[in-house]
Amino acid sequence: MLNAADTARRAIPSVDRLLRLERVAALIARYGKPLVVETVRAALDDHRAALQSRATIPFDEQAFVDACESRLAAQIRPALQPVFNLTGTVLHTNLGRALLPREAAEAVVQAMTRACNLEFDLGGGARGDRDTHVGRWLTRLVGAEAATVVNNNAAAVYLTLNTLAQKKEVVVSRGELIEIGGAFRMPDIMARAGCRLREVGTTNRTHLDDYAQALGPRTAAIMKVHTSNYAVQGFTAAVDETELAALAARHGLPFIVDLGSGMLVDLERYGLPHEPTPREALAHGADVVTFSGDKLLGGPQAGLIVGKAALIRKIKKNPLKRALRVGKMTIAALDAVLRLYADPERLGGRLPTLKWLARPLSDIEAQAGRVMPAVAHALCAKAEVAITRCMSQIGSGSLPVDLLPSAGIAVTGGGRRASSFPEKIAAAFRALPVPVIGRIKESTFILDLRCLDDETGFVAQLDKLRL
Repeated sequence: MLNAADTARRAIPSVDRLLRLERVAALIARYGKPLVVETVRAALDDHRAALQSRATIPFDEQAFVDACESRLAAQIRPALQPVFNLTGTVLHTNLGRALLPREAAEAVVQAMTRACNLEFDLGGGARGDRDTHVGRWLTRLVGAEAATVVNNNAAAVYLTLNTLAQKKEVVVSRGELIEIGGAFRMPDIMARAGCRLREVGTTNRTHLDDYAQALGPRTAAIMKVHTSNYAVQGFTAAVDETELAALAARHGLPFIVDLGSGMLVDLERYGLPHEPTPREALAHGADVVTFSGDKLLGGPQAGLIVGKAALIRKIKKNPLKRALRVGKMTIAALDAVLRLYADPERLGGRLPTLKWLARPLSDIEAQAGRVMPAVAHALCAKAEVAITRCMSQIGSGSLPVDLLPSAGIAVTGGGRRASSFPEKIAAAFRALPVPVIGRIKESTFILDLRCLDDETGFVAQLDKLRL
């Protein structure tokens, strides 16, 4: 006589029988047979495992197919999902940094779906250089003789140093030995590039004579690094680029400037803190300037190298250039973004990065007034909801010390579990169909609305919020 466990096991249908079900056949049509078969078998294994501890679990065919459908939907979901960035950090490294303008997205689709002249000279009918597509705009916009592009600014610094200073010394101020996210440290990059760091001065003060005394027969270059992700205040001194360029020129050395974030226009015209531009660095005498394409510039991830034609030619001939080069999608997006800079009067309304950075506080506050009631209704009196003044950050690794007045929604909870409430509410917002990423400050969960681009979509999904 069969016991309850044996009866429950015998009630489990075979894989073949399940695959003949109308709903499962529909799943096969949508996802393909291999993935559906794999999912059905895994779900059956889970059901059998559950019977080990609870022998009387009945097999519910409808519930089983529902579970398989949920698994398949989760499996097939794109790895990169859209989210609402309400952290208050406009250029958030973990959330993809700069949003691209519509023109760039359209250019990428074109490059992806059609053959293109990536390395083909349409005029001469022979092989071309992929750098020419963005080089023409970079040189025009920054006033450089030549330009080249690699996959990020770390690669730009690495390639430049490996080309111009391998097995030699590079003189850098001790106060500029930066570290950025992902354990990128200037001393480590120099070591990997095959050159020797010669640090001069102190953490807070470096003078021209410190550089001059460090120069010798092994010196390959003088380098200045823009400390975009921290600030040293108080009793400080630094040598300006013009003086360093003159010193390098007297000794026949290249003067390299790493701007890190990089920006092609003066941000002060948009009411934002000034950020050094490549044009300024070149005007001050820099021979090579490196900077990012996906931070303040507002383009795709890329490392841009501009400067003297002879030095750029050497950098492009380095065998590592091929390993670090960018593909057609990056070139298409970057070209589209750079073309927007040709019309600076309309740039603020067309480049998302500038749009969010320069967004008026009154506009954000008005949006907070519209959104707050919907958030309060979705939480059903389970939390206190209020409009709050807050400070947005330009970037987590780009100008993090420069803050912008903003407004948002503050959510707080009381009771015995008040200390764990911020994490709980943050998880609930992340679980929405389009995850909402806010920030926790002390015991409050804050939704900074500076970058809320789809207000309608945000409000429409709040009815799915579950605490």
